[in-house]
Amino acid sequence: MSIDRSLKVKGALERHRNVLSRAERIDKLKDEEVWQEGESVFGLPKVAHRKSHAGRKAAAKEAAEAATAEAAVETTETESSKEE
Repeated sequence: MSIDRSLKVKGALERHRNVLSRAERIDKLKDEEVWQEGESVFGLPKVAHRKSHAGRKAAAKEAAEAATAEAAVETTETESSKEE
């Protein structure tokens, strides 16, 4: 029987997971200063764990602007060489 491909990958557990372990939830709550040492680990509040896509649209927009600026420079260069 073969091994599933998700188990073969070295960093298979490093990918984004929707469900956090109790220890991970406690760490996140400590960072937000919601959970104090000595409190019960049962009945913890929900912790939002979102995959961040921040900067994708901005990077794409900058790349598009750079491409249009480069195209404008090329057209200017070709027009000036035609005049000569």
